[in-house]
Amino acid sequence: MTANIIWIICTWGCAALFTGIGFYAKKLEKPMWFWSGSEVPAYKIKDIPAYNKANGIMWCSYSVPFWISGISFFWHRIFAVVLLILACTMGMIWLIRYYEKILKKYER
Repeated sequence: MTANIIWIICTWGCAALFTGIGFYAKKLEKPMWFWSGSEVPAYKIKDIPAYNKANGIMWCSYSVPFWISGISFFWHRIFAVVLLILACTMGMIWLIRYYEKILKKYER
């Protein structure tokens, strides 16, 4: 029982954080950044609302495996753990590459 609670707090906590970042990015008026401490100057982006919307979708999409991993832990723990590991490793690679694609698409 305690393991279930800890798993839900960890996975859904991360999922909620990534979903929150996604919604924040969609509503942001200046260009959303990706790396901590870096900023994307507004003059470098062609369409800031579309750029931020793409960033928001990216972050919300990244949260999906964390939501699924949280709930699937109750039925199939190995699947949940493997999914979480993949989200944290391969998902991070996907996140970086997808952001570079977004940046390339909207950069002046």
